[in-house]
Amino acid sequence: MNPDLELAKGLLTDWKGPAYVFGRGVLDAVGAATRPFGRTAALIVADLGQEWIEGPRRRVEKSLAAAGVRTEPIKGARPNAPREDLYRLGLQAARSKADVLVALGGGSTIDSAKAAAVLLAYSPAEIAQALNAPASIADGIDPFFGTGLVSRLKERTGRPPLPVIAVQTAASSGAHLTKYANITDPQTRQKKLIVDESIVPPAAVFDYDLTLSAPAALSVDGGLDGFAHAWEVFMSAGPDAFERVRSVAEPAMRLTLFGLRRIQERSSDVEGRTALGLGTDLGGYSIMLGGTSGPHLGSFSLVDILSHGRACALLLPYYTVLFGRVIQRQLRSAAAIFRDQGYGIGDPGRLAERDLALAVAGGMIRFLKDLGFPTTLREAGASETDVARLLAAAKDPALKMKLQNMPTPMDAEKGDVDRLMKPVLEAALSGDLASIPSP
Repeated sequence: MNPDLELAKGLLTDWKGPAYVFGRGVLDAVGAATRPFGRTAALIVADLGQEWIEGPRRRVEKSLAAAGVRTEPIKGARPNAPREDLYRLGLQAARSKADVLVALGGGSTIDSAKAAAVLLAYSPAEIAQALNAPASIADGIDPFFGTGLVSRLKERTGRPPLPVIAVQTAASSGAHLTKYANITDPQTRQKKLIVDESIVPPAAVFDYDLTLSAPAALSVDGGLDGFAHAWEVFMSAGPDAFERVRSVAEPAMRLTLFGLRRIQERSSDVEGRTALGLGTDLGGYSIMLGGTSGPHLGSFSLVDILSHGRACALLLPYYTVLFGRVIQRQLRSAAAIFRDQGYGIGDPGRLAERDLALAVAGGMIRFLKDLGFPTTLREAGASETDVARLLAAAKDPALKMKLQNMPTPMDAEKGDVDRLMKPVLEAALSGDLASIPSP
């Protein structure tokens, strides 16, 4: 038995306490988790009507009914939480007059439910006044992209967003545990982010058995997202937060790599699925201790080319080299983890500075190749035009926190995006790690 499994359970229990029910065979706890927050629930269901979700949906409805909660089913969001899906399910939730939202699905459905809960709580007039938003956008989600803006409305009005009870079905984003909601504008092909403590689900349930029949491709994508959460936050951990972040990020990285390898061999491997669930949950814990940076920022502009987890994983090695000089302690941890998983980095103690960063990046690339994934943007179908699009998006003020979260913070106004990020993305396009600078 993998010792990290018990370690992860303890970390999650210490963090969330009774607000999070997780493990195998726990889906029937949804009713008890929901009842304290309301009697009428809009049940937002990913892929409503499709065969894979019907069994879990019926169990959740039965659990809610037993707890005295009436439900109305609503179809959840498509991948990447398109803006129009948010508005559709928000409208249907408003018609249901629900006092609690129950989101049954993966990260996109849960993120859309979080954002819908915000829109249902505040009027355009309140949004315009509190956030100084022009009337042309005060009736939509745009004024909330950024950090802490929902809390500002909550303080001004004295009303929180509607509670969202998150019932996770995929080991991936950690959306059921965190303060983040990603919403995509399909017209601009750009994902944007709401970051706010006020949208953390007050209760969550994740039955890892639901992932046993999940398609391997979906599970691998989610596992890569969880690994990216842990590594990006760990890279950016300063001296004061280093040990606390390491205590969560290291088991998250070990478990996601272990789980991904096990389910590649056998998709229904119980230990592998449990490891992936716990590892990605710890990835969610990681992003509550610190923020993601370059790889996640780049993934927001690649929604039309790569799934989210794969985009993050593809960019990780290149940003690892960029930050190599200032993350030597983190690199030694990562080198040991990849070495133990069979991605021979050699003796981390004999490597230093840029050589250590290149060795860890090489281990990441070998891992992606083992999964059969592209390791350059060009292999994934991107071009110089897409690199230019990523660079332009990185200068959006609403995404400034991603630049600030980097181990070497970037300031778009000082030209850092063009000076540092551009060569990283060009290297990711070509695969030339040697061309990446060392700031």
